[in-house]
Amino acid sequence: MTGTDARRDVAGRNVREAAAGVPAVWSRDFALFFVARAVARLGDTMLPVALAAGLLEHGYGAGAVGLAMASTAAAFAGLVVFGGVVADRFSTRRLMIGADLVRLGTQSAAAGLFFTGHVVLWEICAIGVVNGVAGAVFQPGVASTVPRLATDIQGANGAIRIAESAAQLAGPAVAGVLVGLASPGGVFAAHAATYALSALCLLLLRLRPLPVTARAATGSALRAFRADLVDGWREFRSRAWLWGVIAVWCLYMIAVWGPTVPLVATEVVRHHGPGAYGLVNSALGAGTVVGGLLALRLRPHRMLRAGAISLFAFFGFPATVGAGLGVPAMAAGAAVAGAGMSFWGVMWATTVQTQVPADVLNRIHAYDVAGSLAMMPVGQALAGPAAASLGADHVLLTAAVVSLAVAAILLAVPPVRDLARADATASAVP
Repeated sequence: MTGTDARRDVAGRNVREAAAGVPAVWSRDFALFFVARAVARLGDTMLPVALAAGLLEHGYGAGAVGLAMASTAAAFAGLVVFGGVVADRFSTRRLMIGADLVRLGTQSAAAGLFFTGHVVLWEICAIGVVNGVAGAVFQPGVASTVPRLATDIQGANGAIRIAESAAQLAGPAVAGVLVGLASPGGVFAAHAATYALSALCLLLLRLRPLPVTARAATGSALRAFRADLVDGWREFRSRAWLWGVIAVWCLYMIAVWGPTVPLVATEVVRHHGPGAYGLVNSALGAGTVVGGLLALRLRPHRMLRAGAISLFAFFGFPATVGAGLGVPAMAAGAAVAGAGMSFWGVMWATTVQTQVPADVLNRIHAYDVAGSLAMMPVGQALAGPAAASLGADHVLLTAAVVSLAVAAILLAVPPVRDLARADATASAVP
C-alpha cells in the first residue's frame, strides 16, 4: 500500500468510525488502557532507582547497573520483531495480559532476592532477560490498540503520554522514598504490583475487532509465520521515512540514550544520593507532561519535522550532569529534555499509527521498536567501560553533543523532514 493509499484508508476509517459514534478519545475502554499504561510506566520509572541503589549497596558499580539494564533491553530488542508477528495472529489483549503476569512473577522474585540480601548479578540479569522477552510480546500490541480505542489518534497518544509522564514524575520519587524507608526490595515489590494492576485493566478491556485481513492465515503455521515476517520487512523497508528514522535512532541509542540512563543514575546517586536522582528523574517526568500537553494542542502538518526540532532540547539532560552542575540545574535540564522527547514521541507514534495499514501495524511497530532499541543495550553495556576509561563526565558531554547531531540529521533527510500527516487534524503549525 502506498503512502497515499494509507492516508485515504485512515481518513476513510476515521469518517466511518465518527459516524458510528466511536469516541474521539475518551471512553470506558480507553480509560482502562490509559490506567494500564500509567501504572506500568510508574513501575518502570521506579526500576532504575532500585537497580542503581540496590546494586551499589551490594558492592557493584556503574558497569553492573548498565549490564542489568542491558539484559532487559537486549532480550526485548532481539525478540520484539517475532512478537509483532505473533501479535498480528493472536489476541493482542491476551498476549499483553500474559506478559504482565510473567513480569509480576519475575519482579516478585527480584524483590525476594533483595529482601533476603542474596543479590548475585547474573540472577538479576537473568530476571532482566525474562522481563525483556515478556516486553517483546507485550509492546507490539500497544501500537494497534490505540487506533482501536479512539479516532483522534494524536489526541489519544498525547493523553497516554501525559499519563506516562505523570508516572515518570511520581515513580522515581516514590522509589527514593521506598529505598530510604525500606530497601530496594520494596521498590521491586511495588513494581510487581503495577504489573498486576495493568493486567487487571487489560482483562476488563473490550476492543473492536481488527479487519479480517489482519487475521487471515494460510498454509502451515511455520510457513505463515515466515511469510508474515517477510511481509512485515517488505512493508518496513518500502517507507524511507520509517527506516530513515530508525537508522538515525541506532546512533542515538548507542551514543546518547544508552549511556545516559545508567551513567546519570550512578553519577547522581553516588554524588547526591537516591533522593536527588529521584528529583532529577521527576523533573524529567514533569517535562514530559509539558511535552504531552503541547502535543495535544499543536497539530503540525509535518509531524516528524516538528518532532525533530523538539529533540534539540534533550541536550540539557546529559550536559548538566556531565558538567557537574548542581541538582537544580540538572533538574532543569532534565525537564527541558523531557518536554522535547515527549513531543517527539507523540509525533512519531501518531505518524506510524496513521501512515501504516492496520493489518501490518503490529509487525511494522515491532520492526520500529527493534530498530530503535537495537543499539541501546550496546550503549548501556559500554557505559561502564567508557566511563572507566574516559570519565563519566566526558561520556555524558559527548552524548549531549551527539544528541544535537541526531536532531540535525533527522531534519536533513527529505523523506523525514517533508512527510505530510495522514489525517485531517493539522493546524497552521508547519
